Amino acid sequence: MSGHSHWATIKHKKGATDAKRGKLFSKLSRAIIIAARHGGGDPETNLKLRYAIDKAREVSMPKDNIERAVKRGTGETEGLVFEEVQYEGYGPGNVAILVDVFTDNRNRTSGEVRKIFERGGGKMGSAGCVAYLFDRKGLLGVDATTIDEDTLMSIVLDGGAEDMKRSGSSFDITCDPSNFSQVQQALEKNNIKPLVAEITQLPKAPVEVDVETGQKIMRLMEALDDHDDAQNVYSSMQLSDEMVAEMHKE
Repeated sequence: MSGHSHWATIKHKKGATDAKRGKLFSKLSRAIIIAARHGGGDPETNLKLRYAIDKAREVSMPKDNIERAVKRGTGETEGLVFEEVQYEGYGPGNVAILVDVFTDNRNRTSGEVRKIFERGGGKMGSAGCVAYLFDRKGLLGVDATTIDEDTLMSIVLDGGAEDMKRSGSSFDITCDPSNFSQVQQALEKNNIKPLVAEITQLPKAPVEVDVETGQKIMRLMEALDDHDDAQNVYSSMQLSDEMVAEMHKE
């Protein structure tokens, strides 16, 4: 088992969701609404909102959609009220799974998510059962063939990153979520385009699984991610070379 970059699953998931653009826009709108409701409608002072808007722009979400979502969040226009919930559980191989959800009906969503866990060979647990196994971090991946390690290390540490490690064909840069925008800007100033840039949940101790179990976990994660209310799905699974090869076949 080798230490594959954390963003391999993120990258795989992103490809799957981009094909479902309408559903993706709906999920991104909810993220903007929640961020604006809690921190106001100015992305310059509301980092969570800035991040949500950046994610929407990455997939070419129309400007009107973004502005409508901000206005709904700040209460300028009416609409459903969403709340932010995190569900926790276990997948095949006892791998920990976290699901970030924005829902207008907690009871309905809870029941539906529980069924998805069970159908996928997992089990939804109580609040706090696996969250302690993860750290919330900013994660950026940079193609290792485009820049030397020392130069990149200097740029990102000056920008506020905590750590940088070589992982396969990329450099994985981690930072505190509050410094995420600063690290992004440091890369932009040096004309470095990250392969992926996410605020995510990183497992403290990734769990190694065989290919068959890994495929079951990926299917469960994709089923959870496909739920209309799900925003993000994370697992403590450690990817192997074989798992990455299987993912690329799909």
